[in-house]
This record gives sequence, C-alpha cells and structure tokens, in this order.
Amino acid sequence: MRAILALEDGRIFDGQSFGVSGTRVGEICFNTSMTGYQEVLTDPSYRGQIVAMTYPLIGNYGTNALDQESRSPHVRGFVVEELSSIPSNWRSEESLDDYLRRWEIPGLQGVDTRALTRHLRTRGAMKACLTSDAISEKEAIAQAVDGTGVDGMDFVREVTAPVAYEWDPDDTRSGEWSVASGSAGEVTTAKLPPVRHRVVAYDFGIKENILRRLRQSGFGVTVVPATASADEVLALQPDGVFLSNGPGDPAALPYAHEALRGLIGKKPIFGICLGHQVLGFAFGGRTFKLKFGHRGGNQPVKDLRSGRVAITSQNHGFAVDPESLPPQIEVTHVNLNDGTVEGMRHRELPIFSVQYHPEAAPGPHDASYFFSQFANLIDERP
Repeated sequence: MRAILALEDGRIFDGQSFGVSGTRVGEICFNTSMTGYQEVLTDPSYRGQIVAMTYPLIGNYGTNALDQESRSPHVRGFVVEELSSIPSNWRSEESLDDYLRRWEIPGLQGVDTRALTRHLRTRGAMKACLTSDAISEKEAIAQAVDGTGVDGMDFVREVTAPVAYEWDPDDTRSGEWSVASGSAGEVTTAKLPPVRHRVVAYDFGIKENILRRLRQSGFGVTVVPATASADEVLALQPDGVFLSNGPGDPAALPYAHEALRGLIGKKPIFGICLGHQVLGFAFGGRTFKLKFGHRGGNQPVKDLRSGRVAITSQNHGFAVDPESLPPQIEVTHVNLNDGTVEGMRHRELPIFSVQYHPEAAPGPHDASYFFSQFANLIDERP
C-alpha cells in the first residue's frame, strides 16, 4: 500500500506502508544508530515524534520482549529505507512489521532516508504527516502544518509513572547477561553487587537500562513520578537524587524546575538528558531548540577538564544555554560537532549532569563511569 511522509515545508517522500495503516502527525527526526531500533521505538523520549532511521536495513534481527526500554513503543511513526521482511536472530520473537501492527504504529518503508536526513539537517526540525489514507498530498501537508510538534509541549505527564515504586526489589531484572561461550544460546546473568546507596530517581520518561545500570552500580532505586515535590522526595530519605531522560520541551515543566530548586543543596544530584536540562532551569538558566537535534550513538563529546573525548549515545532536541548559567555552574563537557553544552557541575555542591546517555542502549559505553562517579559523590559527602 502506498504511503507518504509530508513535511510542513511541502516536501513529500513516497514509500510503502507497513505496521498499522492510518495517519499520524508529529515532529520528524532522524536517528543515526546502526542497531537498536527496538530500543529507539520504546524510548519514552521519542513521545510525539516520527523517527527515521538513517541505517538502510532495519528489522533484520526482529524484536523481542527483553530489548524494550519501556512497556510499549512511544514513537508516532517509523520511517526506514528498507524493511527486512524475514528476521534472522536466535532471540527474535516477532517481526518488526508485526510488532508495529500489534502496537498500532504506522511505518513507512522505501524512503530515501539519506535525502530526508540531508533535508532536515539543512532546513531544521519540523512537523510531518505520515499517512497511508486516501488523502491528497496537499491535505497531508496541511495536517502537518496544523499538527502539534515538540515546542512548548509537556509530554512528560504522558510517560511518567503514575505512582512511586521500587525498581527490581528481588534483583531479577537488573543482572548483566551474556551468552555462555560454546553454548547454544545459553544465557548467563552476572551477580549483582550489594546495595550501597538508596536513591530516588525522577521518572521524566526513564529507560529501563538506566535503572538496570543504577542497580549494577550498587544503587537501590525508588522511582517517583515527575510531579513529585521536593518534600515528597526528602521524606524518602534518599542518599541521592537521579534525574532521568524524557520527552518534550524542558521549558514546559515548571513543576519539575520548582521541585529541583527545593532539592539543591540538600542531596547529591545526578541528571542526564532531559534531567540535565531541567537542572539547568533549576539553576536559573534556560534552554534553546537545536536545529535538528542529536540522536544516535556516535556523538563526540569532550571533557574540558581532562581533554578526553568520548563517543556517546544521545537523544535530545534542546540544549542548555551556557550564557544563561550563573557563575557557580561550570560547563564540563561540550559537543565537538556544534559546541553545545554536554555536561555541567556545581562548583560547591555535589551536583552534576550530562546531556547524553551513559547507559547507552543502544550505543557505546564510553560514559558508563558516571554511575560510579555518582556513587563516589555520595560517599564523599560529609
């Protein structure tokens, strides 16, 4: 079945429908990761967006229940150049086409995703309409123009946990697993370390691999809704506070800014991605919209203190404005592609954050040391 992707600036991309049929509107963005499409689909940070994968062949290893980063996909639509109709992997449980049908998400294949990516890099982020319905190209463009994007949108309320909960209290979901050498698909799970610290994790749209990595680093984690107040968090008497990733516009979360202001100076804090941006607002700063965002597993980041460069996994469309930060906040990391802020820390208090994903999934593990750094920060607190 023919389907199209109509951009709000009038550009049309033709292809064939897969997944569920229908029409969806959202901000169109691209991800440069070569693997991990299921993790991308289930990352809550993509709420409200249509995602195009730049790697040409998608779906070749199928999908399975273990690789999800949340309970369900969050993208509004999925665009690929070539869909693999026959998955081949011993862990595969369902084809990508069947997976999207089950979750009622439309897909578009046969698109020149390189041309789409070049267009977005030139023109910038914009809204789009993905449709297989019998509507004209002009009507699809009009729907893209009239639809909601990401600017000013609070999608966090749609993805956050409704109530607080303990992550993996019986230690059955966090162990790092591997395939035993010489076995026929036998999976072994590494023993978890004892819990050294109890932390509260704000769920702005948290990925499960973040929770797994926290537990693997010796943290016991209580997850709280994004709307939890500072008093509610302090009543749990945590050793530290973690701020997660999430979707939408960080400027549209005044309740989170206010809660963090009430926690600054009272507990060690570590934030990533949206949590990093929300922390910027709590410090008195602001954010701005990137032209086309950073999404993929190959973003180079420089640590300004050591001079070392890490290749990082990222997924964000906004960045902290360094000129808006007060003097007590030090910018510690920058993106080598565009110079934007990738990390910051308080010069006097035990608070730091990074714009990228130290837990990866998918992506490189160059930045996984930040979980240990968070533990050390708690240990060093008087």
